Amino acid sequence: MGKGITEAAKQSSRTYDMLEGMVRLKAQEYIQDILEEEVELFLGRKKSERMKTIDGTQGYRNGYGKPKRFALMNGTITVQRPRVRGTDEHFESKIMPYFKRRSKEVGQLLPELYLHGLAKGDFNLALRGLLGEGAPLSASSIDRLKAKWQLEYKEWKNRDLSGLEVVYQWADGIYVKAGLEKDKSALLVIIGALTNGKKVFLACESGYRESKESWGGVLRDLAARGLKLGSLTIADGHLGIWSALSEIHPKGNEQRCWNHKIRNVLDCFPKRIRSEAAEYLKRVPYAETLKECVKRRDAFIERYGKSYPKAAEKLLRDWDRMVTFYSFPKEHWVHLRTTNVVESPFSSVRLRTDAAKRFKKVQNATAMIWKLLQVAEKSFRALKGFWLLADVYAGKKFVDGRNPCETINKNGFCHLETP
Repeated sequence: MGKGITEAAKQSSRTYDMLEGMVRLKAQEYIQDILEEEVELFLGRKKSERMKTIDGTQGYRNGYGKPKRFALMNGTITVQRPRVRGTDEHFESKIMPYFKRRSKEVGQLLPELYLHGLAKGDFNLALRGLLGEGAPLSASSIDRLKAKWQLEYKEWKNRDLSGLEVVYQWADGIYVKAGLEKDKSALLVIIGALTNGKKVFLACESGYRESKESWGGVLRDLAARGLKLGSLTIADGHLGIWSALSEIHPKGNEQRCWNHKIRNVLDCFPKRIRSEAAEYLKRVPYAETLKECVKRRDAFIERYGKSYPKAAEKLLRDWDRMVTFYSFPKEHWVHLRTTNVVESPFSSVRLRTDAAKRFKKVQNATAMIWKLLQVAEKSFRALKGFWLLADVYAGKKFVDGRNPCETINKNGFCHLETP
């Protein structure tokens, strides 16, 4: 028990550290954008646009100053102040000196700036608290900063996907409190594994409680942009995704998440024996072969089925979808048994959004969460056994995690059996 708590605490700490890095990165981008806005207001024109000033002198940009590092409470950010030449009035940033004096306050406000940055009122409030009342933040400049996120998200949603070779996809409906209206309560997310071993976000859409219609809309949109779904989909037991897949991707294989299954089965036990039952149940999906997996399942049912028939019923329900992973390379099983590929990056999203007030508009929250996930994507690790992904993509068959056409000779080398 103590070891489990320690490991959970370490994982929580790693998640928090990762999120804080994301927050610092986005805050750095915000601040740099605001510095650009400050110079535009000073010169009276946008970057690369030349215009005569009232007194006839010509002001212009002259590159950037040296990168400046600011130590905050939770890390360091680096920004560059734009330089201005050819003006009678000396340009002095109202933002940079303020930062240097208020590093403590900046560190405390970073999470608020990041989380509430897309709701106009919150954005203004956070930036005023961060930069001071004298900062040149007009309503139009705030709108432009906000619109930048929306534009990036829109471009991402419309990008061509025909060049992606997807082998597996994980789908999950994530429920977060921030920004999703009552009739748009779930965020539907799909992550794909490519033949090169990389994992990428394929979809991030708000939807109505993981319904068949919502999932169907997401899948049809991906297909319309040229995406060919992989041979295996990993998801939880919600009927919406499976119903949509049966119509849109009927030839694909399906794997239900074992984490969700285990939780559902254990809910049928009283607390006094739940820990004991969990030890036996968790052994089931880690059997080396499908035959052994079934044997462990039956042993669990024999031990607990008479006293807790609902637990046995839940374990047997949708069994064929629980053991599909045995038909794929053993090296990939660790990724295929659960939806952890989706759950892991979202643990950091929940860390920030669970205690947050709601955004007024769904698209604002969706774009914010999407942006955070885009940063998380950069730290994704390649799948274990990535060299076998091309074989799966090519349609090779596997039994108990091995290609039946391959044998291992006495020197440990793989070769194909001759017919």
